[in-house]
Amino acid sequence: MSNADIRGRFIWHELMTTDPDAAGAFYSKVVPWKTQPSGMPSYTLWMAGKTQIGGLMALPDGEDAGTPPHWIVYIATPDVDATVAETERLGGKVLKSASDIPNTGRFAVLADPQGAAFAVYTPATAAPAGSSGSPGEFTWHELATTDYAAALRFYGELFGWGKGPAHDMGALGIYQIIEREGAQVGGVYNVQAPSTPPHWLSYVRVADCAKATAAAKAAGGRILHGPQEVPGGSWVTMLMDPQGGACAVVEPPKVETAKAASPRKAAAKGNAAAGKAQAPKPAPAPVKAATKKVARKAAKKAAGRKPTVASRAPAKSKSAGRKKAAAKKTAGKKAVAKKRPAAKRAVAKSTRAKRGKSGSAPGKRAGGKSARGKKAKRR
Repeated sequence: MSNADIRGRFIWHELMTTDPDAAGAFYSKVVPWKTQPSGMPSYTLWMAGKTQIGGLMALPDGEDAGTPPHWIVYIATPDVDATVAETERLGGKVLKSASDIPNTGRFAVLADPQGAAFAVYTPATAAPAGSSGSPGEFTWHELATTDYAAALRFYGELFGWGKGPAHDMGALGIYQIIEREGAQVGGVYNVQAPSTPPHWLSYVRVADCAKATAAAKAAGGRILHGPQEVPGGSWVTMLMDPQGGACAVVEPPKVETAKAASPRKAAAKGNAAAGKAQAPKPAPAPVKAATKKVARKAAKKAAGRKPTVASRAPAKSKSAGRKKAAAKKTAGKKAVAKKRPAAKRAVAKSTRAKRGKSGSAPGKRAGGKSARGKKAKRR
């Protein structure tokens, strides 16, 4: 990338502290960094893998004595001197005049009209490509100020930053997104506490915000805010190292969350596609019956109560059917039993009617006559 294209890019981050060795040990436990000698006296490099992302040095003595430990952001410009002049024209201040770093580049330390400090930098050679978004890199930058709209106009004229979406945070006011060449690179908002001076806060990308927060606590750091999920699905924690330098960590949204904005719709779409490709074969009847039985048992167990009346209805209907059939059978037998005596009574009645006419039963009467005839003949 040529220096003509670097305007407005966050290019370097530097921690100035009272104890560089202790600070180096702290951050190496919280974020995926290591320290490495720079080759310059009293200056150490922050390394994220093989990438140089910043520097570490002791606070200078003299007129800056008493300055608390702090991080400062370096914003790239193709011409440091021209940017210094423009800063003053727009109402900003020069905290450290433009000067050269041998074989490295030229820089100056400035302050915006509201008082937030920042540095501008022009590399001596072509600047490397921007952040790749890997763990350990700075991926977000946030300005807390007293007038976010005025600050945005200042930085817009100085670095060409654009105005992105604005988020209404209610009582906390507006959080205004900053864009560079169409990409969101940071945000700006008004501080709530009058005692908090305007300042820049840089975010380091981590794989797990909760783990980084726990590591910071264990290493003696102070948690200022978080972990908290922010709009978009990221998790952030603002913290302060044991010496007093403030920074933040950010865990990006999960890939699954970003891809599946509506899980139900995605599932329905997937099922529809699967149905078109190949309709599922029906399960055998015994498997279905067993599945239903297991499902009923599971439902009863989950409900934590005895089966409802509705679930016992089928068993009752079968029992009632059996009883009804038995009752019909018994009634039929009784009906037959009643019919038989009636028939017998009809035959007996008919016989008595005949007897009434002849005076005796046919056989006995005939037999009687024959016996008397035989006795008469013998006489």
